[in-house]
Amino acid sequence: MNAELLIQAYARGEREFLQTHLTKAHLSEAQLMGANFASANLSDTNFSSANLRGANLSAALLVRSTLWAADLSRSTLIQSILHQANLIRANLVAADLHRAELTGADLRLANLQDADLSHANLVGADLRYANLSRTNLAGAKLRGANLTGADLCQADLCQADLTKAILARANLQDANLQEVDLVGVDLSAAILPAGLLSELA
Repeated sequence: MNAELLIQAYARGEREFLQTHLTKAHLSEAQLMGANFASANLSDTNFSSANLRGANLSAALLVRSTLWAADLSRSTLIQSILHQANLIRANLVAADLHRAELTGADLRLANLQDADLSHANLVGADLRYANLSRTNLAGAKLRGANLTGADLCQADLCQADLTKAILARANLQDANLQEVDLVGVDLSAAILPAGLLSELA
């Protein structure tokens, strides 16, 4: 299947694209709300500004795909593979990214409010100025991740791995940092939870 055939099939009312192989396709600004791309291979595909609201991308391959400013709100990306994907300014509000692989992904200015990133692999990811308020990051791997200026207000970071992460100027007000080792983490000018402030004083 190519991009044109997929758009035509969607226009006819088809929503099931399970295990579709569609690499290096151009689907920028495509309207694909609620489509099922579970286990599909969509690596190197351009989804810039596409509407994938409520889509199912569980276990999908999205390696190096461009999802710049795409609407992925309330989408399901459980165990999806997003290595080095471009998710700058993407809307991932309330998206389910449980156990997703996002190593080296670019999530600058992305909106991940209320998203589930529990046990996700975000090693080396760029999350500068991302909105992670109320996001579930419990058990997430954030080693070497850059969270400069990120909003983590009320985020759940319980048991997250923040080894060598950068949290400069991040907002961690009311965040859950239970069982998190902050030794070596850059917290310069960060807004920290009141309880943690007293512990570090």
